[in-house]
Amino acid sequence: MQDGRAPRIRNRAPAAIQITAEQLLREAQERQESTFRAPKQRVEDFEELHEYRGRKRKEFEERVRRTRGSIKEWTQYANWEASQNEFDRSRSIFERALDVDPRSVQLWLSYTEMELKSRNVQHARNLFDRAVTLLPRVDQLWYKYVYLEELLQNVPGARQVFERWMQWEPDDKAWQAYIKMEERYDESDRASVIYERWIAVRPDPRVWVKWAKFEEERGKLDKAREVFQTALQFFGDEEEQVEKAQAVFNAFAKMETRLKEYERARVIYKFALSRLPRSKSANLYAAYTKFEKQHGTRSIVESTVLGKRRIQYEDEVSQDGRNYDVWFDYVRLEEGGLRTLREEGGTKEEEDAATERVRDVYERAVAHVPPGQEKRHWRRYIFLWLEYALFEEIETKDYDRARQVYRTVLNLVPHKQFTFAKLWIMAARFEIRQLNLTAARKMLGTAIGMCPKESLFKGYIQLEMDLREFDRVRTLYEKYLEYDPTNSAAWIKYAELETALEDFTRAEAIFELGVSQASLSMPEILWKAYIDFEVDEQGDREKTRSLYERLVVLSGHHKVWISYAEFEGSSIPLPRAMREEEEDEDAEPRVVAGDPELSRQVFERGYKDLKVKGLKAERAALLESWKAFEQEHGSESDLAKVEGMMPIIGRKQHVDKETGQVVEDWELVFADDEREANPRSFKFLQMAHAWKQSQAKKPGGSGILSGFTPATSSVPESGQNDDVRMEDRKEQDDSHSDVASSDGE
Repeated sequence: MQDGRAPRIRNRAPAAIQITAEQLLREAQERQESTFRAPKQRVEDFEELHEYRGRKRKEFEERVRRTRGSIKEWTQYANWEASQNEFDRSRSIFERALDVDPRSVQLWLSYTEMELKSRNVQHARNLFDRAVTLLPRVDQLWYKYVYLEELLQNVPGARQVFERWMQWEPDDKAWQAYIKMEERYDESDRASVIYERWIAVRPDPRVWVKWAKFEEERGKLDKAREVFQTALQFFGDEEEQVEKAQAVFNAFAKMETRLKEYERARVIYKFALSRLPRSKSANLYAAYTKFEKQHGTRSIVESTVLGKRRIQYEDEVSQDGRNYDVWFDYVRLEEGGLRTLREEGGTKEEEDAATERVRDVYERAVAHVPPGQEKRHWRRYIFLWLEYALFEEIETKDYDRARQVYRTVLNLVPHKQFTFAKLWIMAARFEIRQLNLTAARKMLGTAIGMCPKESLFKGYIQLEMDLREFDRVRTLYEKYLEYDPTNSAAWIKYAELETALEDFTRAEAIFELGVSQASLSMPEILWKAYIDFEVDEQGDREKTRSLYERLVVLSGHHKVWISYAEFEGSSIPLPRAMREEEEDEDAEPRVVAGDPELSRQVFERGYKDLKVKGLKAERAALLESWKAFEQEHGSESDLAKVEGMMPIIGRKQHVDKETGQVVEDWELVFADDEREANPRSFKFLQMAHAWKQSQAKKPGGSGILSGFTPATSSVPESGQNDDVRMEDRKEQDDSHSDVASSDGE
């Protein structure tokens, strides 16, 4: 090893002679040096004995002189003298040590142990008596003293020692030891008296329970009940004391259950639970639930389970009072209990109590008003009030209380910041169910005047519609449109009302007024409804055509052009005046056929308009619709014309402004755009494609090169070069034709 480092192993091959771990351990044990052992001395006569004792005493005296406070040295000195049968000397040394430290428990125990080993029982008794007199709070000395007396079969003496000990009011283990001693000698009455004295010193619930259990085990059932009753009288009826005595109630009920006195046990449980808050009696409720599941009826078991869940909900709402989801669950629990009670035929008093519990939960829940003036905090809270009002109306039939609930919540909501239309509408419908129509209208009118809202108008309108008050509905629609003239849905609903009332003049005027508004939320749905009205209800093609003309001027959207063209080519019902003249209602309704030529004109106008605007994708969509129309109504030439206008997908390269790189994109290439941009090349390409089609139609011609013959050796060199140039030109023409095709291939 060099520089404190491990030596390098050069040869890692296994040794020729192997050794086991057992051999290693054996060799290590053999090479250990033997420990030093003092030589044994043999005493031959009394002179040597006296010399040995004198030398040892001198050593011990020197040691205790140097370490006077070391109890270990004194104990070794005294025990050595006792081993030499010098008990007087040993006692003298222990007494000297007690003068040094009279409160050393270990010293007293060693002293008494020496006396007991030498069978000096009386000396040991005297020592224990002195020890417990000097140190009465040390339980170990008392236990040793009692054990000595009982070991000597001196039961009265042990009892006397216990009595002296009990005067100092020791801990529960000492009392329990005294009682067990009396039980060992079948002194049950004495043990019962000791329990009574123990209760007087330390009246804890567990001590009462132990006493009652002792009386039950020895067959004194009346005495056991008397103990429990005395305990309950001692603790009283106050909430704090009853909470402290839960163990007593539980043990008392369990004892009655073991004795098959189920009614007694049930009364005890209910007595305790009625005087305790639900949040502090979880363990007692659990025991009561278990008892009812074993010995109760179905209704009692359900009520017990409800009580257990009440405790859970009470804990949750005590932690967060604004957790409205927990309040909803709590309310449903109480309402379910009320319905179950009614189904099982409960008494009037029980139903009233259950109703009051539900109301109490509702009142406590709505008392937690959301903080701040933000609507999102109030959404769940409002439903608590609505559920409360419905409960009073449906379950209890207390309509005055339900009305008061609605009024309270309406006064509580800050309507200047936000409002809830559902709240106003449900309150109004409640008044209608009470046949108080005036109050309902007044309430909704107040809501619209205070905080107008779309859902409020819709609810009020639906209410009047249900009552068939159409004049009021018209008035409400007018107010609605004054509040929000940009709402296309409102204009449509108003016109649909007039259509349903068959006042088509008013409906048409409403549509005209709606589409003439400067701004609309969704104008396309209003125009569509207006057009559908003219087509389906009026059957007026000229009016509809004028509407489309106005719409394409305003919008110019490709879908408008498509719809316009399809309208011209489709059939519509007869005008209303002609329909009214027909008397046969069961006959199939007559229609007026469309004009495909007008439809094609509209398609062409739309195509040109979109072309001017440079909208290629919209042009392609219009051509697809035009093609579908021609497939259904047109001839082959018309279809071929449209197909010739269809675009192809080409590739276009351009330089990206951001990256500076050449980017290749796909784009739609229309034949007419290519013709206008490059008229000469387009004419040439058109002729090439015509020749290609004619060659493909010839018999025996197949593929692009049909019509060409392979070159032979008789053809001169120049002719071969001409053929190659012709093929190159043809391939170039084909590549151009893929980009700009007049027939769409």
